[in-house]
Amino acid sequence: MKKFPRLPKSEICEMSAVTMRTLVAQRKLSPVEIVEEVLGRADAVQPHLNCFITLCHEQAMAQAKQAEAAVMRGEALGLLHGLPFTVKDIVDTENVRTTYGSVLHRDHVPTQDAVAVARMRQAGGILIGKTTTSEFGAKCMTDAPLFGSTRNAWSAARTSGGSSGGAASSMAAGIAPLAIATDGGGSTRIPAACNGVVGLKQSLGVVPHSQVQDAFGNYTYVTPTTREVGDTALMLQAMTGSHGSDPWSLGVPAQRYFDDLRPGGDLRGKRILYCATLAGRPIAADVAAAFDAALETLRSMGADLEEMSSDGYDVEPLWRVINHTSWRGRFAPLAAAHADQLSPSLLQQLALVEHVDGVDFQQAMFARTALFRKVQAQMETHDFIFTPTLSRTALPIDQDLFGSIEIDGEAFAEVRPNWFPWTMPFNLTGHPAISLPCGAGHDGLPIGMQLVGRFREDMQLLQAAASFEDAHRPVNVLPTLAF
Repeated sequence: MKKFPRLPKSEICEMSAVTMRTLVAQRKLSPVEIVEEVLGRADAVQPHLNCFITLCHEQAMAQAKQAEAAVMRGEALGLLHGLPFTVKDIVDTENVRTTYGSVLHRDHVPTQDAVAVARMRQAGGILIGKTTTSEFGAKCMTDAPLFGSTRNAWSAARTSGGSSGGAASSMAAGIAPLAIATDGGGSTRIPAACNGVVGLKQSLGVVPHSQVQDAFGNYTYVTPTTREVGDTALMLQAMTGSHGSDPWSLGVPAQRYFDDLRPGGDLRGKRILYCATLAGRPIAADVAAAFDAALETLRSMGADLEEMSSDGYDVEPLWRVINHTSWRGRFAPLAAAHADQLSPSLLQQLALVEHVDGVDFQQAMFARTALFRKVQAQMETHDFIFTPTLSRTALPIDQDLFGSIEIDGEAFAEVRPNWFPWTMPFNLTGHPAISLPCGAGHDGLPIGMQLVGRFREDMQLLQAAASFEDAHRPVNVLPTLAF
């Protein structure tokens, strides 16, 4: 059997999935060598970043050998044939431990894959490990009693963000080019911005969510995290399409997000609303400067820019009622029986809605509808909305969710509405939103910007994001790992 040539380790680990799949199809790169290298990188990085709960050495290598044999036999190859991917440990994986970041589920092994995972496997992807999450995904930093804290790939002194911090930190560290994450209030986009990678929250229903308990009132998403927009499109194409477990997905056709993506291009004729910060909310000077630079890039690409008011977008209290009552419905029995084993921050969040009644909840759902209609009205005359993803770079690793947040030397009382006010609205409305790397702050850590598209026009959002990426890609794409 003809042997595949060996590429340098760093070249393989930092390679895009799009490049990998081309080289695999051309028999220039072996799935076995890819999986060996990324697992080796994961083993080396794990003691420093703490971004995995489980690594699948034996299973992944066995699948890689099967993938290599299929290539050598000349078989038809799937979209992701031989490509390694990771899955956030809140998403079910058949016969692979899935803990939800909880001590109470430390030995839980699901009997079937979530739909998104099953589709990645069907496309030929190889699961190499489960990435860390805050307990049940209930925090914008990634730490839990089960495993401790996950560190930022750029600085061990900073948080990786959350709750998909393991996915983003491992992505920035050059482990696997594709990562399944989740997003309920920014949980994909927050860590993507913190670690300088790409994080998409697609439109509601584009990727079926087979695990969500309230499918009809859903605001959470199973999402892609990658290092490049092209890889995001590749991954989304593999995961998309209707499924009977998710009513929002019914009637949503699978699309050729990757096949139809066109690199390069401009934004001539595109109308973009933009806003740097919500009225009364802070923004760091370096983030504001990066935002202005990104706006200049958009102008240079031919986009028609219009500043918008932030009225109606300060929705953290609304999001909290909807989100925390969902958590209370799911976790109150656990909290009553096992409070000593749960994250203190989870217990505190459950306590915030102890006195929220059915009328309060229904009024929040009315307000959610009003917010959707507001965004829809804006999108009737505009193609995109552009905002910072976060108001400052990654917070300290020991940040208290209920403590003050420091921005340019000033303390602000609450983390969520002052750090990521722009991510929560689009979980509630269902519009697609993507966080893109946009340079670094004065501390050398990544800054991300968010581009929001029209409902179910994810292809158009990805095309605009890819064009912007080509025009505005940061020089410091990945961190230098000093270990």
